[in-house]
Amino acid sequence: MDSLTQAVLGASVQGALLGRWQGRKALLYGALLGTLPDLDVLIDYGDAVANMTHHRGFSHSLFVLSGLSLLLAWLLRRFRPHPGYGSGRLFLALWLVLATHVLLDSLTSYGTQLLWPLATPPVVWSSVFIIDPLYTLPLLGAVLVGALYRLHGRGLRWQYWALGLSSLYLGLTLAGKQMAESRVKAELERQGIRAEALFSAPTPFNSLLWRVMVRDGEDYHEALVGWFDRKPPELVRLPGGRSLAAGLGDSPQLARLRWFTQDWLRYDEIDGQLVVTDLRLGMTGLHPFRFVMAEARDSRWQALPVAERLPMNRGSLEHLQLLWWRIWRQEARIPLEEWARDLQKRPAPLTASPPTPAISASSARGAAS
Repeated sequence: MDSLTQAVLGASVQGALLGRWQGRKALLYGALLGTLPDLDVLIDYGDAVANMTHHRGFSHSLFVLSGLSLLLAWLLRRFRPHPGYGSGRLFLALWLVLATHVLLDSLTSYGTQLLWPLATPPVVWSSVFIIDPLYTLPLLGAVLVGALYRLHGRGLRWQYWALGLSSLYLGLTLAGKQMAESRVKAELERQGIRAEALFSAPTPFNSLLWRVMVRDGEDYHEALVGWFDRKPPELVRLPGGRSLAAGLGDSPQLARLRWFTQDWLRYDEIDGQLVVTDLRLGMTGLHPFRFVMAEARDSRWQALPVAERLPMNRGSLEHLQLLWWRIWRQEARIPLEEWARDLQKRPAPLTASPPTPAISASSARGAAS
């Protein structure tokens, strides 16, 4: 999740457990500790693929964080003891601040290596978008109330209520994920499509509209499913270019990327370069992790020793407006095929203005009416 969310989550957890003794300082300590695991982004592992796939690795391991919690609790009890609470409560508070960070990350689409150093695939429950205001706002409100009224009485109760409401919301997102997948599976069965794999995640900044992908040989299908839909979902077939992967041979970078993404990759040839896209994150055609991994030389692909990460096409307000209308009206069609075609173009530099979608928000409103 984003840094603000992790900070207010850590602040609320420590405030709830130690606030009556530490006062407002509990919010500050919890916020700082709650962002600690993400400092691994400062480590350079050598190339773009390594940096992506090692993020949320050792720093997000429950084994590592449990040991760190024990060490911190021992150091604090030895050098800064507090008579109001014992070692058990202190360890529990520190451990929960760190553990809730990585467990929340596991609910996003990125991938979190909870069991590092075990060679198990990253945990991806993908029920929450990486920025979700409905989850963050109750926690932010509780932190602000605690800072204003101190962590006694009303201020402390707000921490409990915010943690309870935010946890309930996470449960509702898991229910939404189950809803979206079950509707797509029913449509696959109706059409006689035998899926190799299925992946679902919420669309940006909400948990009401879901994006579901179905891997089917060389290509893949995408569907948008909303809580308020009354008709079966529309499956849109998109090119996956999976045969291009043979051009990378036994590339260790590709093997690492396949392991990390559970093979949710798309391959495109763009201006003589082989571009590999992680399809799980972002939105159709707007994916943050795209890598140039090979170049065409003498009519064959030559894998690059260092992968280059392409700048992300962040889309525009028009994209969000279209998705907003699609939440409420199934008739407000999203041009997934047109958005996906952007993956066959080299993205513009980061300083360029974001592209305008082929369909405007006004036309979507017209379709919805």
